[in-house]
Amino acid sequence: MRDVVRSRSVPQIIVSNADYERLIDLANASMQRLPEVAEELLAEMDRAKVVEDEAVPPHVVRMGSTVTFESDDGRVRTMTLVYPADESLDQHRISVMTPIGAALIGLGVGQSISWSARDGKNHRLTVTHVSTPASPSCQP
Repeated sequence: MRDVVRSRSVPQIIVSNADYERLIDLANASMQRLPEVAEELLAEMDRAKVVEDEAVPPHVVRMGSTVTFESDDGRVRTMTLVYPADESLDQHRISVMTPIGAALIGLGVGQSISWSARDGKNHRLTVTHVSTPASPSCQP
């Protein structure tokens, strides 16, 4: 299923050097426990344009960003993208080590991407708003 989603055109994503390094390390460390999400995150990092931390535009999702997005089912959600230890769905914080979290990293306002849920269903989301984190990069 992932090959089908991956073969569609995907938007250019931008990731800071700091996020890139931390996310590569996180994905590699998670390969045994969460291989599908780890591979998806590594694939996202492979295609990312990596820039200096201060060069990431404010409308781009980075670690610690609060992002509003619309799903293909019409639902609008607002969540903060965090590292796994900080995940709390009750507080609207989603881990980058979830399929939707890996799909969000590096997207800008107006960009859409298809992603596969853990149950194998394909979804599409569109970023509608991004609030940058208080610090340039959220600490793991």
